[in-house]
Amino acid sequence: MPYAYVVAQVDVKDPVAYEEYKAQVPATIAQYGGEYLARGGVVETLEGEPPLGRVVVLRFPSLEQARAWYRSPEYAGPLAIRHRAAVSRSMLIEGME
Repeated sequence: MPYAYVVAQVDVKDPVAYEEYKAQVPATIAQYGGEYLARGGVVETLEGEPPLGRVVVLRFPSLEQARAWYRSPEYAGPLAIRHRAAVSRSMLIEGME
């Protein structure tokens, strides 16, 4: 079964609230077998429009696990904080076997 990746571009509007989000979300990701691969490091645009701001890349064991995390009650609270704190664009990508 291929890994699944969540890629998010995040333009932080409220840094204080976003720090609260960042403090809460890692435990929810781990609970669903996910891990951070990239989290707010240097981004170099090679083609097209630059990302909104921060870029976050997560890896999960499967699409099902990634979807379960995103829709979970554990992530619902942090997600609501992120929606208030930032404008974002997120996508779920299936990896290759």
